[in-house]
Amino acid sequence: MKIGIIGGTGFVGSYVLDALARDGHSMRVLTRPGSEYKLPALPDIESVTGDVADEDAVRACFEGCDGAIYLIGILREEPSRGVTFDALQRRGAERAMAAAEEVGATRFLLMSANGVDAAATPYQVTKLAAEEALKASTLEWTIFRPSVIFGPPRGRMEFCTQLKRDIIDSPLPAPLFYSGWLPTDAGAFQLGPVHAEDVAAAFAKALTTPETIGRTLELCGPDAWSWKKILAGIAAAAGKNKLMLPAPVMFIGPVATVMGRFAWFPITGDQLTMLLAGNTCVEDGFAPLGIIPRPFDPDTLAYLRQED
Repeated sequence: MKIGIIGGTGFVGSYVLDALARDGHSMRVLTRPGSEYKLPALPDIESVTGDVADEDAVRACFEGCDGAIYLIGILREEPSRGVTFDALQRRGAERAMAAAEEVGATRFLLMSANGVDAAATPYQVTKLAAEEALKASTLEWTIFRPSVIFGPPRGRMEFCTQLKRDIIDSPLPAPLFYSGWLPTDAGAFQLGPVHAEDVAAAFAKALTTPETIGRTLELCGPDAWSWKKILAGIAAAAGKNKLMLPAPVMFIGPVATVMGRFAWFPITGDQLTMLLAGNTCVEDGFAPLGIIPRPFDPDTLAYLRQED
């Protein structure tokens, strides 16, 4: 199949391109000017220069393709640069859906995120809006909702590398966030870390698995991990010991809300909200695809020792 991809130069995108190439698909990737170097040297891959806001470029990316993949997601907004949740996660996705319908790229895979049903933050609201737009389209869709994604960063932003840099490598104690007055559940909220290679394999496999059409698939690793255990696992993988202390969100949250608009501040208020809600899967979205996800363990985290 020939697949048009938007978001292919990002962290997960780089793994998706590898998976598609292994399965013999040809690819056309929308590439922003100056980002051409991020495209890997893979067989049968081409690029279309442009931005997701450019309807002509998006249409050109999907022209003659059998299917389309939309992977764009951001963790922080930069309104001065036009980088907002609404612009990239909702309007960009809707523009891609319209272009796919127009040129006949009937199969459409969307990267969403686990937990968006809560619609408690702009990140979740815009991801959920994109899902609803896709369901209302004429496309043969599949929506993927991964939990936090980890794996060798390949020079891009990645969950565990960022936590190592911002928390484990910091001289300050690691924060075990908790709500309420008493720290009885400090750091106890759970996430389902999932490896980038497994997420990419799910995208590639879905293209040839008709049973996934019209389905929303949650993607988590095989085990749920508490925030405390995740930090401990990252520290151990990096060969470090780390002091951890309870951190009350009632005090930290307002600071994160104000300071989170600055890129150097490690967390935003919305990110705290989503963390405390937890992020684990109710159903195994890998099962219909015959994929057994790899664990979050010292072997899969070994790349953290190379990040010093």
